[in-house]
Amino acid sequence: MTNIDRTLAPDFKAIDNITLLRPQSQQLDNGCKIFCFNSGGQELVRIEWIFGNLRFNPAKPMLNMATNTMLTEGTSTLNAAQIADKIDFYGAFLQVEYGYENSTVTLYSLNKHLHHTLPVIFDLLTNSTFPEKELETFKRNQQQKLQVSLQKNDFIARRDFNKAVYGDTIYGLGATPDNYKSLQRDDLVAHYKEMYQPANCTIIIAGKVEADALSLISDTFDKNWLNGPVAANTTQPELTPATDLFYFTEKPEALQSAIRMGIPTINRNHADFQPMQVLNTVLGGYFGSRLMANIREDKGYTYGIGSGLSSLKQGGAFFIATEVGADVCKSAVEEIEKELNLLKTELIPDEELDLVRNYMLGSLLGSLENVFSHADKFKSIYFAGLDYDYYDRYAATVKNTTSQQLLDLANKYFDFDSFYKVIVGKY
Repeated sequence: MTNIDRTLAPDFKAIDNITLLRPQSQQLDNGCKIFCFNSGGQELVRIEWIFGNLRFNPAKPMLNMATNTMLTEGTSTLNAAQIADKIDFYGAFLQVEYGYENSTVTLYSLNKHLHHTLPVIFDLLTNSTFPEKELETFKRNQQQKLQVSLQKNDFIARRDFNKAVYGDTIYGLGATPDNYKSLQRDDLVAHYKEMYQPANCTIIIAGKVEADALSLISDTFDKNWLNGPVAANTTQPELTPATDLFYFTEKPEALQSAIRMGIPTINRNHADFQPMQVLNTVLGGYFGSRLMANIREDKGYTYGIGSGLSSLKQGGAFFIATEVGADVCKSAVEEIEKELNLLKTELIPDEELDLVRNYMLGSLLGSLENVFSHADKFKSIYFAGLDYDYYDRYAATVKNTTSQQLLDLANKYFDFDSFYKVIVGKY
């Protein structure tokens, strides 16, 4: 038996390349696109029906979210309980998810039961009725959840920041109780008929997808699924950030203050986005980041602090978020500014940058644990209008971006005086 010297770290091995599964694709006669990732040994598939959200209407801001959330509340043939029972009986799992830009219906099912589970999804996408009783229950529940959330400083800070950066768009929406109260069934039905059409749908299948399963899916959602007379309008209003940069909501009894700050910036389609991901990781993108080392480990102001880049179709944002002791809020803001200025004036040491490179490439590799993960990576680029060379460039950027390039980026994007700053609590 070999004795292992546990005082020595394992040998370091660089990640040379990362290979991603690529899908087969087809388009049905009704305009629905299908992408299929066939891999894995289990007789299981995940099928996602992804719809572009309709143009945001500030007068009826909750329509997209409410319509998608209520898809499972009843159809012309099944009530909510019957839908749930049918799915559960065949060991399947159904969920609906709402996002800023797309809404998704997801089914996990054993292949052998697809001929039972797919008709349920077809029913949801063609015959949902949005029953009045269930709508009233939905409205009450959402108002109660909102009231609870509005007691949390970090929730308020995130809302105020998004509103400032993204304005009167779906990205900047801060729901109110009245927004839920004003929901009307007729509006949901009209919204549903316009949005949930095959021409506005992308189906992404991942798992052990054999020919008969793919044929069953294609046949179910082709000839019998028709487009309506009005095409889905998925254009969105232009982003108009606010003019005011500072927002303070005082809570005299607060023990902690929530801080959120940042700027509207580039999305993943911009050439600077990938090197900015490296810079962001150095600053606040992982547990060993500078913000964590300073504000958590050294100063003890917080349990956690981080920074991030959000990439949206119409833009994006760089942000820093934390909750700190109310009595050290100003000091925390000063330390954040200090860390930003250091990135603008001092080159990142090679040892620190190598650690970040290894972390980023390892995280990407570690995120590809199964075929579903590969499908998720595809969604990130497909809906951004990008191709797989994005990931090739990502690996090359992480490996090759220099400290001087990162210093130049920090000076280009990190003007602290231009940051939107939101504080909820004491300051």
